[in-house]
Amino acid sequence: MRRSTILTLLAVAAFAALLLYNTLASQRVECRVLVEYDGQRNGATASGANAEAAEREARTAACGPMARGMDASIACSNTPPVTKECRSL
Repeated sequence: MRRSTILTLLAVAAFAALLLYNTLASQRVECRVLVEYDGQRNGATASGANAEAAEREARTAACGPMARGMDASIACSNTPPVTKECRSL
């Protein structure tokens, strides 16, 4: 292989590693929630920088299969979870 090709591949790999590290480093808390909406229940797990962000993302993920349309998605996401379990990563 040519030297320039190797250097390019190393630069791309270093950039990908930096992106992965920055993405994972900001995820400090993981929450698992169970949401009940419109007579249905669904659970999901998500991580975030803090417990509030992780819970919000988990509620959004749990509501995805249950809510149809934007209004229902927003209403479901604003519903307090039936159960919530958070832990530090």
